[in-house]
Amino acid sequence: MENISRLNVVHHLRKRKLLIAINCVAALSIFFFGYDQGMMAGVNNAVDYYTLMGFAHQDPKTKDPVITNSILQGGIVSVYYLGTLVGALFGGWFGDKYGRIKSIALGAAWGVFGATLQCSSQNHDWMICARLINGFGTGILNAIVPVWATETAEHTSRGQFVAIEFTLNIFGVAVAYWIEYGCSFYKGGNSEFVWRFPIAFQIFPLLCLFGMVWFFPESPRWLCKVGREEESRYVLERLREDGAEVTGKAEAEFQDIRNIVELERKNAKSQNYLYMLFGYQSGKLHTGRRVQLVIWLQIMQEWIGIAGVTIYSPTIFGIAGLNHSTVGWVAGLNQITYTLSTLVCVFTLDRIGRRWTLYWGSVLQGICLFLAGGLSRVSIDATAANNLTRAQHFGGGAVAMVFLFTMTFGATWLTVPWLYPAEIFPLEVRARGNAWGVVGWSIGNGWLTLLCPVMFSALNEKTLYIFAACNVITIPMVYCLYPESNQRTLEEMNLLFAADSIWNWDAERNYKLLVEQNPELVQAAGRGQSVVDPETGIRKPSRNMSLDVNAMKTTISEESGENEKMPVAAHK
Repeated sequence: MENISRLNVVHHLRKRKLLIAINCVAALSIFFFGYDQGMMAGVNNAVDYYTLMGFAHQDPKTKDPVITNSILQGGIVSVYYLGTLVGALFGGWFGDKYGRIKSIALGAAWGVFGATLQCSSQNHDWMICARLINGFGTGILNAIVPVWATETAEHTSRGQFVAIEFTLNIFGVAVAYWIEYGCSFYKGGNSEFVWRFPIAFQIFPLLCLFGMVWFFPESPRWLCKVGREEESRYVLERLREDGAEVTGKAEAEFQDIRNIVELERKNAKSQNYLYMLFGYQSGKLHTGRRVQLVIWLQIMQEWIGIAGVTIYSPTIFGIAGLNHSTVGWVAGLNQITYTLSTLVCVFTLDRIGRRWTLYWGSVLQGICLFLAGGLSRVSIDATAANNLTRAQHFGGGAVAMVFLFTMTFGATWLTVPWLYPAEIFPLEVRARGNAWGVVGWSIGNGWLTLLCPVMFSALNEKTLYIFAACNVITIPMVYCLYPESNQRTLEEMNLLFAADSIWNWDAERNYKLLVEQNPELVQAAGRGQSVVDPETGIRKPSRNMSLDVNAMKTTISEESGENEKMPVAAHK
């Protein structure tokens, strides 16, 4: 394939080895995302940092930071999410127009620029601008990398590959924590190195990402969408066939993609972000419904409690009787178990599906939060009554609930809200659709970053009950509104969301009818069905494809009538 550089790994690797290589590069971006998320927690506690930024000073007796401007402190952190929101919208547009590889390279370069500005900041104005720029680069990567990963993976193992990437995400959070924990001992924690080095460290994975991504193949689905069909077919053949025997799997998937491109352009006019949000001119593709689903799934990911537990866990550890130094390594241990728990999702997500993963996560997380809140209250009351033994016992129970909550979240809700948006959107707007998911994440995170301190200040441990209630709400929400995407090709998603009803059961009923009526769109999932004539090697003619069940019934009826008339004409 002369249009693809000879240095591209697609020429040298096949099938699973090529998928693993792509996944490693994608995981590098997700690692940076996790590291960037976890980094600011330690930076905010560095003496030189909060003194230089002007939102706190150190208490001379306890050595703890005394916050004098909480709005500035929260603003520096939360402006990052404004950057990710804008960056995601830009990245989604750029990715659909210029491709996934160029978008990833752009996001990495922008991230390096933002990280360089952050680690060289001299005042809070500088830092706010740097955080905004860094967030913009992260938003581009978050909008594109999951799409690239899902568009290259097979539908039978798509969840597993993305789950592996998010193991690296939490590993990045853990790495950030332990680097900052180690740096806090340098020169008694009073040096600027304590916060500048952890910020600068993120430049390394970004440079690696920028340098490596150029040697990896473009998404075969994007290539087909823009008319580069021979390149698309070649990349798919390298991804799906082992070279020893041609199974027809790659060709079947290619024909699915080509058919769905044709169908999407017939069913909907050009879609910008505003049109997508309200579903205007999207026809049976119902992009507006899909946008709302991914935005609220990401918002609920934050409201089920992970941000609150992260903020409140040091307090719970203190309630359990742990001293300041012990709290540090216990929190680090929690990050390690959090990382390991993500491996559960790797082995279960493609077996039990997206919906059941969210169900069991919500149930167990809700129980943990209710118990953590109750045990914390008993421990606080026991401490007030000077019953320290009882306080430590119940406080220890609250600590156990924190560990169990974060492990459950890592095994369930961490991955699905990032995977689902990359799966369900039409090819024509897939990157922009995934960008809407990042918008939801940015809203949820930015909202809670500002609200959590206020909520915990007013309600203390009772805030955990609010998050527990949100877990309960997600169960009927997922059951009623979110169709299952597991073990379905990306091309089948348009059939899954073609129903005019918002309810999941109607979507599934309509999907079954459309699968029967549009066999041309589900060849890759058809296990061995071929769209190519075995004798001539020419693509079989397809019927008039449609996402409207009633229209297809009419077409089939007309075709049947014509077939019945043909023998009569021949006899005459």
